[in-house]
Amino acid sequence: MWTEENNRLKKTFTFADFQEAFAFMTRVAFLAEAHQHHPNWSNVYNKVIIELTTHDAGNVVTEKDQKLAKAIDQLSS
Repeated sequence: MWTEENNRLKKTFTFADFQEAFAFMTRVAFLAEAHQHHPNWSNVYNKVIIELTTHDAGNVVTEKDQKLAKAIDQLSS
């Protein structure tokens, strides 16, 4: 579940291993390009932490973030 904190949508995804986490990040990268909206993220071994905020709107959560979050969830299911 995405949580909103500090004007960001945030979610941690956990995978079986680093390779699966990296493959997910690659899919998200292509998705982000298609949406022309790019996440802040980090990866440690099998965990990927994604934060979404709209920089052009003053670093707040917008519909753009909500749409990308929904699309990312569809990738991970």
